[in-house]
Amino acid sequence: MPRALITGITGQDGLYLGEFLAARGYDVYGMVRGQANPKIQVVEDAIPSIRLLEGDLRDLSSLISVLETSQPDEIYNLGAISFVALSFKQPELVGDITGMGVLRMLEAIRIHGSGARFYQASSSEMFGEVQETPQDERTSFHPRSPYGVAKVFGHYTTQNYRESYGIFACSGILFNHESPRRGYEFITRKVTQAVARIALGKQKKLTIGNMDVSRDWGFAGDYVEAMWLMLQQDTPDDYVIATGKSHTIRELLDAAFHFAGIDDWRPYVRQDARFFRPADVNLLVGDASKAREKLGWSPKADFDDLIKGMVSADLENEQ
Repeated sequence: MPRALITGITGQDGLYLGEFLAARGYDVYGMVRGQANPKIQVVEDAIPSIRLLEGDLRDLSSLISVLETSQPDEIYNLGAISFVALSFKQPELVGDITGMGVLRMLEAIRIHGSGARFYQASSSEMFGEVQETPQDERTSFHPRSPYGVAKVFGHYTTQNYRESYGIFACSGILFNHESPRRGYEFITRKVTQAVARIALGKQKKLTIGNMDVSRDWGFAGDYVEAMWLMLQQDTPDDYVIATGKSHTIRELLDAAFHFAGIDDWRPYVRQDARFFRPADVNLLVGDASKAREKLGWSPKADFDDLIKGMVSADLENEQ
């Protein structure tokens, strides 16, 4: 039975990946930072066979201990502070966990000498002020947030350990991927929850920031398969994972309100400058040709499927 270790197991991607691997016969270990984490019960309910271990991406010795206990064949580093807006308020914390945490995990692998295959969760936010459209593995990085900068550090660190120490290390440059498990602080879930509450008469207004930015949104459940496929290849490499289609926040509002039975969202939505970022990323759209050709991966859910599923789930939750 292959063994997998997942950092960030309590997050959206960690849950989907844990379920995916458990269904394929993996012995799945999840790393959590302290047993008081309120999301632990959610993880145990979703993945009954999960084994949880205490570790912290800010503490190298704890990572070595986790590796010694789990003895993984594959390591998926999904742990990070992934809310971009927070990175402007706490840049040092985000840099320490999202950036330096990658270095510490790779150092733990090197010191432990486990030979485990390593996946790093890179991000489309690394492209930032995009140099070309669409973006692929050869596109230059120009991050526009402390989060994006930290992800670039983690990405290049992964490449460096692959080239310097022969570690089987891959980075998945994932574009935005959402689901009913997405945190409420992210714009897609903020919108679908508010739309559900407005449709049920429990909320009157939705307040958001920049409505003109455009993102390549896919379904998180599809994207975790790509993570796994990367570690099944003969040679480690980096891959863009995306749908190849971009939508604005206005299009997100159109779809979400439509699926809740409301044709005109304008009376319910207010724009507030407090929600604008100091520096924003205007357009992200990925070219996943390499993943299609080498991994045989392609997204199954489209934008309408994704938003309809999220609205339906939030309507059920609010009812």
